[in-house]
Formats: sequence, C-alpha cells, structure tokens
Amino acid sequence: MTMAEGRLFYIIGASGSGKDSLIRYAREHLPHDACTLFAHRYITRAADAGGENHIALNRAEFHLRLHQGCFSMHWDSHNTLYGIGKEIDHWMAQGLDVVVNGSRAYLDHAMQLYPNIMPVWIHVSMDKLRQRLQQRGRETEAEIEERIALAKQLDHIAHEKGLEVINNNNQLHEAGAALLALLSSQRQQRCA
Repeated sequence: MTMAEGRLFYIIGASGSGKDSLIRYAREHLPHDACTLFAHRYITRAADAGGENHIALNRAEFHLRLHQGCFSMHWDSHNTLYGIGKEIDHWMAQGLDVVVNGSRAYLDHAMQLYPNIMPVWIHVSMDKLRQRLQQRGRETEAEIEERIALAKQLDHIAHEKGLEVINNNNQLHEAGAALLALLSSQRQQRCA
C-alpha cells in the first residue's frame, strides 16, 4: 500500500483578518492523531513584533537561504520578505497535511507548485478589519488605510479559484471550528 501525499492548506486573507489567531486556534485544538503540521514562516521582521510565531531573519540571512534553495515558496509584501521552508515538501511526501499562512498575491504561483493545494480565504468585513489593524498597533493610520484599500481590491479573490471561505467577523471559536472542520474533512489518512 502506498502512502497518500499530504495536502497543503494555504491560508490567505487581508492583513488583520485573523489568520494568525485562527492558525493558532487550530494548532491548539486539533486532535493528536490529525497528521497535520503547521509551517513556520521565515520573515524579515523582528521576533517580538507580535502576531504569528515566526522565524525572524535579517535581509542578508533571508537572501542566503533563498540563494541556497531553502525555501519552497517566498514573496515580498509591504517591504517585508516571507519564506516557507522546503521541509513542507518532505512532510507532505510523508503523508502529512501542512497548514501555511500564505500570501494572496502569491496564490497563483502556489497553485502551480502544489496542484493538491486547498486555498482557504479568511474573510472579514472592512469595518472589522480596520478595527483589528488599529488594535494591533503595528501600522500607522496611513498604512492602515493602504491595507484597507488593498483588501478592497483583492476581495474579489474570494469568488475565484475554488477557495474555501471562512467568515471571521464574529467570535474566534466560530471561525476556528470552521477551520478545524475543514482540516478534518480533508484528511486522507490517519497517522499510525
């Protein structure tokens, strides 16, 4: 019997939509036999910047890793570099599902690299998005308005590419339950 390859769950949504919180919720609530791993992102942002648990790199370290072929995916957003390590390819080859905090702008490329991808759009209203961006305090008012404008431009993506859509306008546990249900329903096999 051959092992089925794992699936890539590519989580996308506007900055401030709650992707990090939902991924953390899923990590904490998945059953122990779920056979799902959560990829850390390599980011040129300080480790204590808040939000996700990422691996902080300076730009020179990032470019060295990129040049050495350490990333399976990488992109630049808002003058910050993001990478997903090659380890996800090994994990999926072993039959494990992988959850990645992805980029909307990189989605087309990710779909070419991973035909078995499951893109998941975290949707939030513009009012809620503005409120969350203000609360996290990482951006200036001008940067918040820029992110809102970008979110409006890219909101149409939720109606394309066969995305699974999770509404995150209400309580975290509601959207978290929807993400857990999606991860569980797509499970191809269980860990031995």
